Amino acid sequence: MAASASYLSLVVLVALAAVVSGQLSPTFYDTSCTRALATIKSGVMAAVSSDPRMGASLLRLHFHDCFVQGCDASVLLSGMEQNAIPNNGSLRGFGVIDSIKTQIEAICAQTVSCADILTVAARDSVVAVRISSYDPRRAIMEVPLGRRDSIDANEAAANSDLPGPTSSRSDLELAFSNKGLLTVDMVALSGAHTIGQAQCGTFKDRIYNETNIDTTFATSLRANCPRSNGDGSLANLDTTTANTLHNAYYTNLMSQKGLLHSDQVLFNNDTTDNTVRNFASNPAAFSSAFTTAMIKMGNIAPKMGTQGQIRLSCSRVNS
Repeated sequence: MAASASYLSLVVLVALAAVVSGQLSPTFYDTSCTRALATIKSGVMAAVSSDPRMGASLLRLHFHDCFVQGCDASVLLSGMEQNAIPNNGSLRGFGVIDSIKTQIEAICAQTVSCADILTVAARDSVVAVRISSYDPRRAIMEVPLGRRDSIDANEAAANSDLPGPTSSRSDLELAFSNKGLLTVDMVALSGAHTIGQAQCGTFKDRIYNETNIDTTFATSLRANCPRSNGDGSLANLDTTTANTLHNAYYTNLMSQKGLLHSDQVLFNNDTTDNTVRNFASNPAAFSSAFTTAMIKMGNIAPKMGTQGQIRLSCSRVNS
């Protein structure tokens, strides 16, 4: 019964997303490039199979694209946004998107945008790493499609609009609100931190100087993240389910085991933390909210119609 209700909710979300997104539609390529979605899925599955971290990397790439002038593949352009402080040296997955784009160009020339490839790749990453409370056959968000690619990027906006690992709760809420996302969307999307890794430099201050952190957890992290160096050393964002998208992230927050400062600020053990408590105790609630938030994020200021272009290469604009 619960599974049926969850599936029904997902169907309703898909229908609503198609309505509110104007020209965007899950069936956008059904006639113009029938093999597009299968090609993207195949590329993502192969990449995640080869490198389990890639699921998290593609999700993060999509987030860092949509939060800077909308979901328009501007982050994929060489240089510019990639050089911004939140992105430089930390974004991964460009080669996966480039490879998929090359394959799609071979079957449907200048038809499928890089922005849509990235959006679908993020969706397929969710399927690849499994939200465990979903039947995987039903956990496929039918994301609206029809985005076009930007002809420019905005490094300054990347520096100002992307929340960082040291962001306060109010900073996070403002950043998400500025993109039309609610606090519940913010908390749900933060659950993507149940997969992937972070560099020592992003959490060093937390494990040595903050007090709202489990002592044993902090000590275990210090072994691979010394005070004086090692900023590039990696730690799992979630020691419980490092390669599976799951609600354990929220349980960790309640135990003061959030790796980043921007994770732990979501839970301060007061009445404002009911969303974290709900997601920690109810995997289906997290899965549903995450689906909703992913679709909403993918609909941030898309370029459509005659706006922008369909790039031949995701890393550069057409000549």
